[in-house]
Amino acid sequence: MSGKQLEIRSAGQRTILWIVLGLNLALAAAFGVTGLKADSSALIANGLDNASDSIVYIITLLALTRPPVWKRGAARVSGGLLILFAAGVLFDVARRFLSDVEPVGSTMMVMAVVAAAVNLLCVWLLKKIQGADVNVRAATTFSTNDFVANAGVLVGGGLVLWTGQAWPDLVVGVAVAGVALKGAIVILHDAHHETDKHKEHVGE
Repeated sequence: MSGKQLEIRSAGQRTILWIVLGLNLALAAAFGVTGLKADSSALIANGLDNASDSIVYIITLLALTRPPVWKRGAARVSGGLLILFAAGVLFDVARRFLSDVEPVGSTMMVMAVVAAAVNLLCVWLLKKIQGADVNVRAATTFSTNDFVANAGVLVGGGLVLWTGQAWPDLVVGVAVAGVALKGAIVILHDAHHETDKHKEHVGE
């Protein structure tokens, strides 16, 4: 591939990442506002998730034209952020469990549907990036996790309405943390695999 072609592909990747970054920042703000108003741990968890995703997309943008070693390091940072996010979500769930909150199920369901549509768009855009490196693959993992988490919020909101209790919201919050931890493992494993491949290539 010529230098001109690489430059065009890089510009296309950057445009997609900027769009996905903007969508995630908007979702983070929307989840934060609705989560506080609805006293929903699941919505706040998703808001924190999208906020951490936004940081990852910024890292991905910075790493886009950097050497492979920089990209692998950025992917590790992304995985570490997911672990920190999961810990923060579990802390919020515990706090809300002890404070006996009453989440609003209808708000949870509406926000989950909107977010699912946005995250599905993000996944579709990221899948369009050809020859995705370890860092772009990490970004795709984040958006896929978000879509799964949105489905959980939708189910949780329905159960809150049906049971009239808060426990489904807390369960979804814990599930979101679990999805985040799984994503972190996938990203860190991918970065480690890329490092091994690089060492084998250098050793040849």
